[in-house]
Amino acid sequence: MNRPDLPRVLCVDDESRVIEAIVLNLRKNYQVFTALTGEEALKTLKRIGGAAVVISDMRMPGMDGATFLNNVMHLFPQTSRILLTGELGRDAAVSAVNKGHIFHFLTKPCSPDELKAAVEAGVARHQLLNVEQSLLRETLNGCIKTLMDVLALTNAVAFGRAARIRQQAMAFAATLGIGDCWPLEAAAMLVHIGHLSIPAELLEKIYYGEKLTPQEAVMANRTPDVVSTLLEKVPRLGPVVQILTALNWTDQQIARLGDGTIGLGARILGLVLHYDALIAQGQSVDVAVQTLRTRSVRFGESLVSRFAAYLDAGSAERELREMPLHAAKPGMILMEDVHGDSGALLVPRGFEVTELFVEWARGVGMDVLNREVKVWVGDASEGGEE
Repeated sequence: MNRPDLPRVLCVDDESRVIEAIVLNLRKNYQVFTALTGEEALKTLKRIGGAAVVISDMRMPGMDGATFLNNVMHLFPQTSRILLTGELGRDAAVSAVNKGHIFHFLTKPCSPDELKAAVEAGVARHQLLNVEQSLLRETLNGCIKTLMDVLALTNAVAFGRAARIRQQAMAFAATLGIGDCWPLEAAAMLVHIGHLSIPAELLEKIYYGEKLTPQEAVMANRTPDVVSTLLEKVPRLGPVVQILTALNWTDQQIARLGDGTIGLGARILGLVLHYDALIAQGQSVDVAVQTLRTRSVRFGESLVSRFAAYLDAGSAERELREMPLHAAKPGMILMEDVHGDSGALLVPRGFEVTELFVEWARGVGMDVLNREVKVWVGDASEGGEE
């Protein structure tokens, strides 16, 4: 019986006797899963949420080991990939390394001690990468979120959407069972960083979904290049830049990315951005969803349907309340724009109230703070009103 506290190991080989031998040697210290083909193994990995180590035979019917491990690399980059093979020629070895970024080679027949040592090293690598990834995600995304919160309060038109885009993208990704998706979270927060190069008047038109002149559209369409220029030299932001760049690719190019971190991240973020723009233009949720269904070629019919289901479920989980702005607590989401006495946008619709917002609000005039605003209240903000 598999113990959920043990590291997961997936063994793939079309010879059942090889599978049985591997399971016999590993089952005491690991959760061992098996598959006879690469296609079956990919389904198993998606079902169990990945594995610490994957051991694959090279020569299998249909998908060979190199191709299979390449798919594993894109879907679960932290997984240690071990290739098990009989006679490995030079060309096959080059293909395996180039395609699958192999962590370790094992040749048949393989001694139990050699097998256990390779798996143990693979698990240690997987754990190290997970710790590194966790530190990177928490540090990097924490810094980005603080920066975006500051920018949203000092330049609501330019960065007001960032808060609600991030919140919606991450909440939707959670319903899909996606585990570590820090590149998507970072991309959602940074997607509007290119607006730094756009005049305030044009930003107003973009924010409210107004029709742009041809010249304005050209200027607005340049923002992805600005994003790439600003971010491409920042260490470890490669996947984030790739997601942001893919937002402007054709439907066919996005389809070729598959369901890995970049492909799925770009489709989720593009879907949320498109939905947010439709709502900003005054469309109802139902009409916006129907519009999104016409873009199923780009986003995928299944993804659009699951997004629609997520929107239905989300509306039931939160309660819409009306309260003075000063009573809003961290975790609540403002559901309408807040303007100053001069008419300038102070806080955008969809902004998630943070501790920083509470501090900032103390410097705002009482006329603004006493205004009644609509907010979504969920579990995270049930401390509620005073």
